Amino acid sequence: MGKKKEKEKKEKPLEKMTAKELRELALTLEGIVGVHAMNKNELIAAVKEAKGIVEEKKAGAKAEVDVRSLKVKIKDLKEKRSVAKEAGNNKLADGYRRRISNLKKRTRRAA
Repeated sequence: MGKKKEKEKKEKPLEKMTAKELRELALTLEGIVGVHAMNKNELIAAVKEAKGIVEEKKAGAKAEVDVRSLKVKIKDLKEKRSVAKEAGNNKLADGYRRRISNLKKRTRRAA
């Protein structure tokens, strides 16, 4: 029985926890809202912020791509593309199509 209590006392590193475990932990902390709509990276960031843990940035590491912001850009470009098509500017519409395609590829790589 002693081993089980020891396991409960030791807390896994946040990066090793599953999203379900992170949600349960976030629900116990105050100041975190919208836990069930967050993905694992967002949950880790929110828990670290609530606990006051400062995250060190690694030198030379690429910035993480935020899929939601990319999708907002894609939606905006789709609207601009449809306006350009209606105006008869096919060259501009083709440029928007290519940018949309590149952003979609980035969202797939980020997932």
